[in-house]
Amino acid sequence: MTMPSVMRRQRISSGASDGSRSSSTLAAAVLGFFVITLDAVVVNVALPSIRRDLGGGITGLQWVVDGYTLMFAALLLSSGALSDRVGARRAFAAGVTVFVVASAACGLAPNLGALVVARFVQGGGAAVMMPSSMALISQAYADPVRRARAVAVWAMGGSAASSAGPVVGGLLTLASWRWIFFINLPVGAVALILLARTARSPHRTVPFDWVGQVTATLAMGGLTYGAIEAGAAGFAAPRVVTAFAVAVVALIAFLAAQARGAHPMVPLDLFRSRTVTVAVAVGFAFIVGYYGLPFVMSLYLQQLRGLSSLATGAAFLPMMLIGAALTPFSARLAERLGARALIIAGLVAMTAGLVILGVAPASTPVSALAVLMVLVGVAGPLVMPPMTAMLLNGVPGHRAGTASGVFNTSRQVGGALAVAVFGALLAQPAGFMAGLRTSLLLAAGVALAAAASSLLLKPSSPDGQPTH
Repeated sequence: MTMPSVMRRQRISSGASDGSRSSSTLAAAVLGFFVITLDAVVVNVALPSIRRDLGGGITGLQWVVDGYTLMFAALLLSSGALSDRVGARRAFAAGVTVFVVASAACGLAPNLGALVVARFVQGGGAAVMMPSSMALISQAYADPVRRARAVAVWAMGGSAASSAGPVVGGLLTLASWRWIFFINLPVGAVALILLARTARSPHRTVPFDWVGQVTATLAMGGLTYGAIEAGAAGFAAPRVVTAFAVAVVALIAFLAAQARGAHPMVPLDLFRSRTVTVAVAVGFAFIVGYYGLPFVMSLYLQQLRGLSSLATGAAFLPMMLIGAALTPFSARLAERLGARALIIAGLVAMTAGLVILGVAPASTPVSALAVLMVLVGVAGPLVMPPMTAMLLNGVPGHRAGTASGVFNTSRQVGGALAVAVFGALLAQPAGFMAGLRTSLLLAAGVALAAAASSLLLKPSSPDGQPTH
């Protein structure tokens, strides 16, 4: 065999190996995003069943949801930096392991307190998984166009979970709400098997920002606790005022630590990038509507309209299915129409859907409500995949994990605050329906503001890079 033919065969073999590793990396990341999203969505349908089984009022149900999202948000910042420091592959494996163990604890929880604690731990595992999964994709796909398409496939994991979550949750809850957590165990095992076939990730050895982590956790925890407790005790209650005061002081301390620290987990110069700043605003606003809507509508459909958990899940199906159907095409739509145009269109559609639902009469048929929620569902594939791709293309490779952590923190803070604030509004003396309408219109205003901020994004060229 001649030397050129040997070299050619080696290149082909190497290319096949690289392609296999990239596919395994993407598959593991998709499964990770699937279970992360599933546990943020599926629990909404099960809330009334959890309340009947374990007790607790609206405040307890808020903590079942926000225990997960709060810890997710609190640890995302340092998890992004951790992914860059220890390597995305190692961080992802650790996150999946913690998530699976915590899911088993959720399913076995003997009381509401134990469930909330397990949800906190589960959120911590998810926090490590999210930025490391995005960093794995960034490292596996160097070409911007291929990376954008890989991100769209990754987003399908979230879309599939969003689509299946309400119905699967409704079906499993008919047997027992505990099964909505046990389902994570086999999915996590498959993700770890796939991860073993991926290439090792680069890492950087620098000190950990403990001051930043502690102050960030206090800021987000104080804000969320204050918003949740305000619904039951009122905004003037001493514990509520104290919580908000702790949040403000901790936020100031966090910003000071990031500005002066030698190794901040969120370098403030990251926000000199207009893309990063807009991505943070869009991520926050999108999740306020996308996660806030199922929280309030699940309670409304079951408590006021008398639907079963399965029927409630079915009502969300059109909203979720439209996202799953469009997500595979989001990258190509962004290439043809431009990412900025797609993001703005998605946020405008979300705004319209939330406004219409917010002013719809109480007698509106459930089937009509299901159709109206499609306007919110269509925002998923139009907003998140192109915004994520623009973010990854707009930061250096060694900061992919950190930027992903910041971006996803804004998303989880949006989700946690939506549940906290909307739950407080539902519990106000004005009544459930008044709180429901105020919540939806508030979410619409936030989405519209994000659409306006998206005008600041630079139009992108067909290769995925911003134009100048």
